[in-house]
Amino acid sequence: MTDISLHRPFPADRVAQWDFETDVAVIGFGAAGACAAIEAAQGGAQVMMFERGSGSGGASALSGGEIYIGGGGGTDAQRAAGFEDSTEDMAAYLKEAGGPCADEAKCDVYARESLNHYAWLKAQGVPYRGNFLPGKHIEPIDDSTLIWSGSEAAYPFCEIARPAPRGHVIQHIGWGGGRPLVDLLEARARDLGVQIVSDARAVALVRDGDRIIGAVLRIDNADHFVRAVKGVILCTGGFVMNEAMRRRYCPDTFRINSPIGDQDDGSGIELGMGAGGDAIHMEQFFTTCPWTMPQSHAFGVFVNQSGQRFINEDCYHGRVSRHAIDQLGDRVYLLLDNAHFSQPLDMAGIGVAGTGDSWTEVEQELGMPMGTLSNTMAFYNAHAHEGCDPLFGKRPPILTPLDQGPFIALELHFQNSYFSFFTLGGLRTSIDGEVLDRAGVPVPGLFAAGRCTSGLPAWGHGYSSGLSLADCTFFGRRAGRRAALAG
Repeated sequence: MTDISLHRPFPADRVAQWDFETDVAVIGFGAAGACAAIEAAQGGAQVMMFERGSGSGGASALSGGEIYIGGGGGTDAQRAAGFEDSTEDMAAYLKEAGGPCADEAKCDVYARESLNHYAWLKAQGVPYRGNFLPGKHIEPIDDSTLIWSGSEAAYPFCEIARPAPRGHVIQHIGWGGGRPLVDLLEARARDLGVQIVSDARAVALVRDGDRIIGAVLRIDNADHFVRAVKGVILCTGGFVMNEAMRRRYCPDTFRINSPIGDQDDGSGIELGMGAGGDAIHMEQFFTTCPWTMPQSHAFGVFVNQSGQRFINEDCYHGRVSRHAIDQLGDRVYLLLDNAHFSQPLDMAGIGVAGTGDSWTEVEQELGMPMGTLSNTMAFYNAHAHEGCDPLFGKRPPILTPLDQGPFIALELHFQNSYFSFFTLGGLRTSIDGEVLDRAGVPVPGLFAAGRCTSGLPAWGHGYSSGLSLADCTFFGRRAGRRAALAG
């Protein structure tokens, strides 16, 4: 039908027949969709889930399986490692990490309910070893649970909230714990009787009056109409794979070239906007170049092409990378001395740009004006010897002079180095997953969760690992619970 569109709901009175009927229809089968389906089913609703791929996964299955959890005095893993994490500290950190985009209501409710969410995850069969892995890591390669996953111990965050590690990783050997996490949630959804239809792509919503009552799914190249008596929940991911949407809303992502996503084409966001939903913070994105492996590189100094520092290097690797992308030019440099250099991972695409027996020689090799980089390092080293960083607040023990030659400048090139990224903006939702219009009023019958919404990880400059899975699992649950009560 030519009138079927992502950009406007199809009128219910033009539906000749319903091919499927259910209480709640969930669109998208990643962690957000699975948690929404589980809660809706546990709330007594009949649930159908539609996935455009041939099975569960989404961006959640590509992740490390890390969920940001804390507050309430601390999880079992936090307390065992000697960290007492208050709800107030966690909420304060989440709000600071959300920057100007923070949804304070979502930060507060998540901090308050985080421990209960942890217990819920365990009840679904998600295993945690319970130990703490100290140091700076992107994700564990063993089956450790607790890691520092953000900028909690770095300025300015450490002055706003008492630091505590909050990254909780599913018990799993090696990288990529997101896949077994989704598998466990899928098994739980199936046990609860959720009906799953794969290879089904949502192409429109269906509206009756002012209420969304269903959706149109393209299956085997034919349109099928799904009636959802209580509501439709969009869990379709972000828009990192949609170049037209990125050019319109998030053009800075074209400075880098390694998108992370499954089929994140923004279709759920467009469906929600077509139904009257408000899309917010669409310019926001996460990026990182995995320079923190090896860990010793955190002792280095980042400068732009003018030889000037721009960040405290002891903060979260994604915050460093996001600030790097804001610099003029097409690359930044990581400066190290002989005491702290080790070979970067091949996957990082980081090369040697200059070496020398002094920072002046490195400056010359990089073709920088005399006195730029060399003065930057003289100022940095003088204060590092005194244990302070008056410009950016970097702190010991990671704050240390770089004065043991020879010296090296590693190049992080925005196009050639591995800067992975995904989008953060999306539909504006209530704490219960209701899609809100521009006046802040819920669109009847329409809910959303995960990266098709703007949630806890709202600001690329403050992102912490585990926030996306925290957001999609927790608010997916709330969307499912609220949808089961609708109608």
